[in-house]
Amino acid sequence: MPNFKFKPFSEMNEIDYAEIGFKSGLEVHQQLLTEKKLFCRCPAGLYSQHYDAEILRHMRPTLSELGEYDGTALMEFKTKKNIIYRINRNTVCTYEMDDTPPFEINEQALDIAIEIGLLMNAKIVDEIHIARKQYLDGSIPTGFQRTAIISVGGYLPYKNRVINLIQMSLEEDSCREYSDNGHFRTYLTDRLGMPLIETVTEPEMKTPFEVAEVNNIIRKLARSTGKVRTGVGAAREDVNVSVTGGTRIEIKGVPSIKRIPLLTYNEAMRQWNLLRLRDELKKRGISKDNLETKIEDVTKILKKTRYRPIADAIAIGYQVKCVLLKGFKKLLLWQTQTNTNFAKEISDRVRVIACLTDLPNIIYSDAIEDTISLSEGKMIRVEMGATDDDALVCVWGDNKDVELASKEIIERAREATIGIPSETRQALKDGTNGFERILPGPDRMYPDTDLPPKKVTKERLDRIRINLTEQFWIREQWYMELGVPKDIIPQLAISKFASLFKKCVNEYKMNPTFVAVLLIQYPKRLRRKGVKLSNLTVELMSDIIDKYRNNEVFKDYLLYYMEDVVRNGTIDNSMPEKISINELRQTIIEINNYIQNDKLYKKENKAKLMLGLLMKELRGRVSFQDVLNELNKFIKQQIDDSNQKNADSIRLDGEQFKGIWKEEQ
Repeated sequence: MPNFKFKPFSEMNEIDYAEIGFKSGLEVHQQLLTEKKLFCRCPAGLYSQHYDAEILRHMRPTLSELGEYDGTALMEFKTKKNIIYRINRNTVCTYEMDDTPPFEINEQALDIAIEIGLLMNAKIVDEIHIARKQYLDGSIPTGFQRTAIISVGGYLPYKNRVINLIQMSLEEDSCREYSDNGHFRTYLTDRLGMPLIETVTEPEMKTPFEVAEVNNIIRKLARSTGKVRTGVGAAREDVNVSVTGGTRIEIKGVPSIKRIPLLTYNEAMRQWNLLRLRDELKKRGISKDNLETKIEDVTKILKKTRYRPIADAIAIGYQVKCVLLKGFKKLLLWQTQTNTNFAKEISDRVRVIACLTDLPNIIYSDAIEDTISLSEGKMIRVEMGATDDDALVCVWGDNKDVELASKEIIERAREATIGIPSETRQALKDGTNGFERILPGPDRMYPDTDLPPKKVTKERLDRIRINLTEQFWIREQWYMELGVPKDIIPQLAISKFASLFKKCVNEYKMNPTFVAVLLIQYPKRLRRKGVKLSNLTVELMSDIIDKYRNNEVFKDYLLYYMEDVVRNGTIDNSMPEKISINELRQTIIEINNYIQNDKLYKKENKAKLMLGLLMKELRGRVSFQDVLNELNKFIKQQIDDSNQKNADSIRLDGEQFKGIWKEEQ
């Protein structure tokens, strides 16, 4: 391998990633905004930790159509997990528990999926075939997920090139994991069966930052339809990473796009370092065929140890076993990821497959400090017949678990002589990743016999194309030409109000900047005031704009009116009673008399004070411009009467008042 040394994350550049052959693709999952689930008629989107019952199940692998077992299914079966499902009667029916056949596919979800496929420049399939994809981790009670390919091919513009897509599928979501301890894994079933799409790209991203940027394009394209769910967990991505000489590794369920760059950097580093580890083992003459190992029970040697994790385990009848890895001296300290070494690869296998989830779950001879005593270590080394060139790994737990763990330690060491095992890995909060399961193969997918194929008719495609929205990057270009403020453009382009903006500008001939601020900035201001925006639908916003266009709501009162409407959920016809110009003039006199005795350092402050008090008193009943005009007339008359000079310095205009007015809003 080339003599490349990984730099810190902040120092890596495009040339560095090109040198290691960094390559990445995405599998982006996005929940669709439907009323019902995909294959039953339970409501979608009702999240709750409340449950009415629990169901216990055990997962077992089944033969594929070719008479073969999927590797992931076999691995999950070894864990002997007890899977517990917490059931809420409001969100789950007998279909999700595999006690009732499925309904036909949700038509609303299918339309949304086709629409997004068209926006991705993809070819929609002529006929939809439902397949079953095995999931033996327990996240789906049936042991399989129903999925269907909706589109193939397609592309997304990115920088000066395009990112090609492989396919987009429509499938049902899995359960939410609640806990995973030992042999017990608990799931919440509230999101189970909700429709989501999975968009799969070609592995054409060349740096970790490109992966995040392309993911953001996919996210924005889906959101621009206004027909997908938003919020935590509504979108999740699986990131595939490889380097030259490595293999495709899938980082599963990344919850935030911001975490992708560091995660993919660390995975590239891990693969590069594992390849170097393989080369080092080869130099030492160790291969998968001649790797020497040994397993021994060392419980008696450690029965009086002061190392608390092992002492506590022995006290409740657990066993301690030691694994000899011949010729592995110092290799368990071999760096894999940032602040991570090869011992973590072994610990992960023990945690996941042998279900020894309490950490630490292993100790090893390369880092024996602060664990067992030196004398205990020497006795174990003698018992194992180990030399100074060997490594020892101790593991403890229930007899069956510790036996499985010992075998997994040897298996992971043997894999190190080959290179990089194909795995699905989980994203960790520190930007590194950990083992989750063996990477699934094609044997996990097979046809579903409960549902017939479904034709995608020309009439259906034509109907969806007629109402197809613009791709968000086309919207952004138009907004720039209109002079919409740059900070609003990205949000407006994917907003549910984008079509309403187009209508306001093209049909109503409204000022683009004003409309953009109204649709994007005003709701933000309401949210900061604690107003919940769930009621602010496109229809309701359209009604608000109609009130303004019909001169029923003054421009300066729009934000306050919008707040009332959103809080009530309906258009409020009881507008503040408008006043005449004569009534306005009388109010100005009253306000002037009210502050007559106030001491002000500058004369122009009086005008500003009066304007603020007038708008507080009359907001919504008269326009701001009328108040400004009449107040200026009043001030000018007072100046003329008193023969004051520099009257212009006291005069108020809209620009002078803008800052105060914005603060009030």
